[in-house]
Amino acid sequence: MAAKAGDNPDSLMTLATVFCLRNLRKTMCYQGLRNKLCLRSDIFLPSEICDKLVNTYMELVHTDSNFEPEESFFQLFSDPRSTRLTRVQLREDFVRDRDLEAIRKQDLIELHLTYCNSLSSRSLKTLTCFRETLVSLCLFGCNHIFYRKGGAPLACNEDTEDEEEESPASRQAIETDFNFQGFNRLRLLNLGGLPDEVDAETLLKPLKSLTSLDLSNVQLLGTAFLTQWKDRLASLVLYNVDLSEELVSTVVEIVHLRHLDISRESRRTSKCKMTRKILTAIVQRLVNLVSLDISGHVMLDNCTVPHFEEAMGRPSIEPCKSSIYPFQELKRPLQFLGLYDTTLCNVTHIPAYKVTGSKNEDQVLNAIEAYTEFRPELAHRAINQLFDIARIQHCSQLLRALQLVIAALKCHKYDKSIQVTGSAALYYLTNTEYRSDQSVRLRREVIQVVLNGMEQYQEVTVQRNCCLTLCNFSIPEELEFQYSRVNQLLLKILEPARQDESIQRIAVHLCNALVCQVDNHHKEAVGKMGFVKTMLNLIQKKLQDRMCDQVMEFSWSALWNITDETPDNCQMFLNCRGMSLFLECLQEFPDKQELHRNMLGLLGNVAEVKALRPQLLTPQFITVFSNLLDSKADGIEVSYNACGVLSHIMFDGPEVWSMEEPRRDTVMDKMWDAIQSWDVSSRRNINYRSFEPILRLLPQSISPVSQHWATWALFNLVSVYPSKYCPLLIKEGGISLLEKVLKLDSSQPETKDMASKVMGQCENFKEDPMETNHGQEEEIMSTAGCQ
Repeated sequence: MAAKAGDNPDSLMTLATVFCLRNLRKTMCYQGLRNKLCLRSDIFLPSEICDKLVNTYMELVHTDSNFEPEESFFQLFSDPRSTRLTRVQLREDFVRDRDLEAIRKQDLIELHLTYCNSLSSRSLKTLTCFRETLVSLCLFGCNHIFYRKGGAPLACNEDTEDEEEESPASRQAIETDFNFQGFNRLRLLNLGGLPDEVDAETLLKPLKSLTSLDLSNVQLLGTAFLTQWKDRLASLVLYNVDLSEELVSTVVEIVHLRHLDISRESRRTSKCKMTRKILTAIVQRLVNLVSLDISGHVMLDNCTVPHFEEAMGRPSIEPCKSSIYPFQELKRPLQFLGLYDTTLCNVTHIPAYKVTGSKNEDQVLNAIEAYTEFRPELAHRAINQLFDIARIQHCSQLLRALQLVIAALKCHKYDKSIQVTGSAALYYLTNTEYRSDQSVRLRREVIQVVLNGMEQYQEVTVQRNCCLTLCNFSIPEELEFQYSRVNQLLLKILEPARQDESIQRIAVHLCNALVCQVDNHHKEAVGKMGFVKTMLNLIQKKLQDRMCDQVMEFSWSALWNITDETPDNCQMFLNCRGMSLFLECLQEFPDKQELHRNMLGLLGNVAEVKALRPQLLTPQFITVFSNLLDSKADGIEVSYNACGVLSHIMFDGPEVWSMEEPRRDTVMDKMWDAIQSWDVSSRRNINYRSFEPILRLLPQSISPVSQHWATWALFNLVSVYPSKYCPLLIKEGGISLLEKVLKLDSSQPETKDMASKVMGQCENFKEDPMETNHGQEEEIMSTAGCQ
């Protein structure tokens, strides 16, 4: 069978790296003085492994909430005699000045620092330690690195133990002493977001051999200085740098450029229009161009070929057929052409293999891919357009779309706009229409980024989108690998007394689904998280509002499920005033059938626990249960469950019945009458995982009515749903217990008759197991209650 999309396994290198990082003290390290993490003396690691360790460590820190960062992790790489680092990528505020200083002795070739706003000018001093070896340097979005923290900056080997106590807000004085003197090997430099107070020309002047320069969002006083690299520069990025005649005349002098980016964030901020003359000059003078980005510019109409003059036939990438006049002079199609947020992306013939824009799915996906890392403001808009495609049309490149959205959510975990649009897109990309094409691995990746978003943002839209996306998965099966985490997050959502109604409804539905059909140890663990109390708090609030809605009904259903065969959770229910809320709900909502069914199903679970039954044995509760025997709500369900509660209480014998009213015999007579009134062929809204609580009522003479209720329940289930319940009854030893019922003198004739029918039904099933009603089987599995 062919592998599903996104099902490629991790490499052995990746698996081993992640294992080591999660188990540092058991693999490569030991606990030193003052709990400091130290590298074992017999460990010697080459650069390939060290680079992988550091870069994977950063990824785990940002994407895995269960991963615990190590305070002294970077110290492990302080000695180049035992560890070698060459290519390091660090991002976000997690990175501190002392982390860079820890690796200052390494001969770094590449150092990429992205959005590292906790770094101060102290790290600029550390950079000078790498000046003899550094070939590629990125300082994109490191807004504070050119500012001093408090007093004067320290040299790169000074003590920094107390540096972290100062906040970024204390950085006021601009660093004036730093320049790139001595960085003779530096070829690739990204200074995107350089503060306005820093003069780019002065800063860059010592660099003689640059081949790639990114000055995105940099305020340039002039651009003529760029020509100092006109014989070397192959890549120049001037995103959001104001277009001017001076800039254009400078750029066209850099004749060896292969990649030029003069794009803008939006047409609304564009001060200068992109003319046919400018585009023509770029194409004619920069003959080596393979990549051009002019996104976000206002285009004059004279740039495009009139529609009636366009070349006939299918869209073509041949320059001679180009619908954009200046590009007809290209010698060959461009590898990449950025036309996002321009009118040019809508023309028919575009001479480029990969185009960003908003005309179709391919252009939108190209935009997400091209702009995610350094331009989240554009990626956000492109993801929003992908959302519309998935919602209204059909996404034909599902795997690529999912992988790009996942990458964007991971890369910009702290960007609210990306989280909102990304989680919304995931909802439509994981729904039933696309599900069959997705692998287990890919769907797990989706779940993890969704949970990351829920963890990071308490904002209504993100929470709603994330919860809705989780509803697209098989619950609890597909969420079991993150079972504890997802339950904690949902309970946190439900904590506030007043929550957005739609989120509350979805979250309670998910909680209910998560505790249905799972092992008891899962239920016990979730109970200890405060699940029972949270659901009862929701019920209390709904009672105060005198509202019985889906939240109320789902909350009782969730309590029914989580108390199934879990005595501790049943005890919590009683301890948290559960019985009082039960009585209040009965009184406030006397006609809500599904509510009554869920409440009685829950109390059936409580009644199964012998140690808790005395708390139900009060005149008030027994009277309520006895009255509910006459209920016709939800078919037989309410009456059936009330009788089940009383059957377990009666099983404890007459000696525990200490009340005068109602009398035990009177209640038992009502139970007999109720059972006789039920239609044994009734289809049920209940789902038993085990018959054990029913089977224990069979071989006994203390309460014949309890025995009869149990026998009736078994006959109803095995006759209406034979393929599900005949094997379960046989497996759990029910046949031998029914044989004992037939031998007991205390068993009533009608009970023995029904016991014989149950045994006969199971015998028939063994002979012809295909005689089943599949439609009924499906119905029972779709109900809210699990038992």
